[in-house]
Amino acid sequence: MSFSNFVRQHWAALRLLLVLTVITGFAYPLVIWAVAQLPGLHDKAEGSIVTVNGKPVGSKLIGQLFTDNNGNPLPQYFQSRPSAAGTGYDPTASGASNLGPENIVDTPADPALLAQGKKPADAGFKASLLTTVCTNSQSVGQLEGVDGSRPFCTGDGVGAVLSVIGPRNARGNVIHPTRVVSVNQPCSTTKEPFLATYEGVRVECAKFGEDYTIGQIVPIRGAAPANPVVPADAVTASGSGLDPDISVAYADLQVNRVAKARHITADQVRAAVRDNQDGRTLGFMGQARVNVLQLNIELDQKYPMKS
Repeated sequence: MSFSNFVRQHWAALRLLLVLTVITGFAYPLVIWAVAQLPGLHDKAEGSIVTVNGKPVGSKLIGQLFTDNNGNPLPQYFQSRPSAAGTGYDPTASGASNLGPENIVDTPADPALLAQGKKPADAGFKASLLTTVCTNSQSVGQLEGVDGSRPFCTGDGVGAVLSVIGPRNARGNVIHPTRVVSVNQPCSTTKEPFLATYEGVRVECAKFGEDYTIGQIVPIRGAAPANPVVPADAVTASGSGLDPDISVAYADLQVNRVAKARHITADQVRAAVRDNQDGRTLGFMGQARVNVLQLNIELDQKYPMKS
């Protein structure tokens, strides 16, 4: 290739680079920004920020906590669904826990580290999806004064899961248990396992450091109702971890608590719930939902807490 051809080809490539840079780097973003300024689109483009007395208090599109400095739910406010995005509702860490329905065995905490005053998470504890659901359901039940029991959960709010050890049949099922361990109930914190015996064998608590994967992992349904009082969205996070809405069932569950805390009637609270309720998307997708932030704002405006 001659030098003149070399220069001509590279000059053409440089011009193409400059043209595409202007189009995709400047012109296209400018057009999109201009479209976003059109009436009806500007608020959405700016993040659907909600303001009260001229101050931003949140977004219609992102959930948030309504708790005190210690993380305890404020009784006068409706509570959002759980979040797995970062430390909670973090738009920069949007995502789910990525735990599936077969994630039912906890990673135990080191008792020695717990004795040193470390928090369970700092001592190695990692809750399974099942235990997370059980714990959340128990907490919501206590907060709302209802039965928080769920199938496959123990009375102390962890996954009701056994490791059944013994000889197996051709299908891999233990046929004559010789030892049974409640794997999510460590001996350091459990007085008695949730089940006394299983197929005639005494159920033990789990000892830290022992490997129970040699046994058949068996979840125990228990006597909880098939349709728990605490709805699913009260105990599980959304796929994004940012969901600003809760189900109508979860909102209904919180009405009495909020009414009592604000010294108003339950019917007044239900009216506010209806004001902030949206139906199914396009009339057929999903379920009816309630925006928690907007609901709490309306309650503050109509029925402010007395100091």
